[in-house]
Amino acid sequence: MTGPITGAGKREKTMTLSLQVLYTTENGTTFDHAYYASTHMPIVTEHMGPHIQQTLITRGMAGGPETPAGYHAIATMTFADQAALDAAMAAAGPALQDIPNFFSGDPKMLIGEVAD
Repeated sequence: MTGPITGAGKREKTMTLSLQVLYTTENGTTFDHAYYASTHMPIVTEHMGPHIQQTLITRGMAGGPETPAGYHAIATMTFADQAALDAAMAAAGPALQDIPNFFSGDPKMLIGEVAD
């Protein structure tokens, strides 16, 4: 992805960033998939959505052949740049406060650069 033109006339490269929220199955945690889809994700969309490029939700099925899934779900959101991620995180309060309504543990987060 390219950004604004610099003083030298070259386009400055901006890095697409991702935020992944991982809901682990460790320690017998529970996760309400119906609530997550019908209530939580609309909260995310309302408050963080204007800053998000794309959202992908993966529901855990397995960790490999004959291996239980290590995650109930993983939410992946992409952002055009650091400013968009920062704005989304600043608006995330209602979504963060909603987590105990569908997940009994503490989710893990991973913020990273999306590889080209």
